[in-house]
Amino acid sequence: MSSFWSSCLEYFQRELTPQEFTAWIKPIRCTRNDNTVLLEVPNRLALRWIKDTYLTRVQHLADEHFSTPMSISVELLPRAINAPEPQQRSSEPIAPTRAAGDASRLNPAYNFETFVTGRANQLARAAAIQVADSPATSYNPLFIYGGVGLGKTHLLHAIGNLVRERTPSAKIRYLHAEQYVSDLVRAVQHRSFDQFKRYYQSLDLLLIDDIQFFADKDRTQEEFFYTFNALLESRRQIVITCDSFPKEITGMEDRL
Repeated sequence: MSSFWSSCLEYFQRELTPQEFTAWIKPIRCTRNDNTVLLEVPNRLALRWIKDTYLTRVQHLADEHFSTPMSISVELLPRAINAPEPQQRSSEPIAPTRAAGDASRLNPAYNFETFVTGRANQLARAAAIQVADSPATSYNPLFIYGGVGLGKTHLLHAIGNLVRERTPSAKIRYLHAEQYVSDLVRAVQHRSFDQFKRYYQSLDLLLIDDIQFFADKDRTQEEFFYTFNALLESRRQIVITCDSFPKEITGMEDRL
């Protein structure tokens, strides 16, 4: 197992920037359990990020290294299981101040310069750059569709980072669709629904990853529809990613 993970580390050191490698790959602890390669990560944010961004590449490396089929599992380190949720999952979304760039939840390591372009994603990259150059003018909303590992999440962050660089006062929020669902549920539970609506409808740029997680969640779809319309009517940019073609998503309202 040590030789496999050493080869993985060598691969990612070649493919990623030093910042990306140090932030996401270096902290991973790799072990084996029968026919499963277990990647243990230190926190929930890393858990999601590794699954969304690097899991496919680790699977390919495992297929090349082992003589028998291996599955890849990403889990929290034991000490992290009972750790508090990161601030990204705060119970009530607080509107970021104009000076608080961290409220956007953007990863500064993911920009257009570090994006690996290929035939499968060059059109998406071109559209993303156009949106970042002129938000709410060319493609609004911008819907990015593609399989796992093609760079959808990277493009979301790249758009946000470029907009923030050029317009530091812009209110930007990146989040996974599951986070939006969690924010909505907590807003209802804590009777802060009006605050929830004001916050999301006040954004200049909303970046939502994996919209397919809204399937079969009627209340979430209804509220997002109103947020969606409010942002479009006020000429604010929306960018959405999905791993399925829109017509293939079951449990989603036609109007969305």
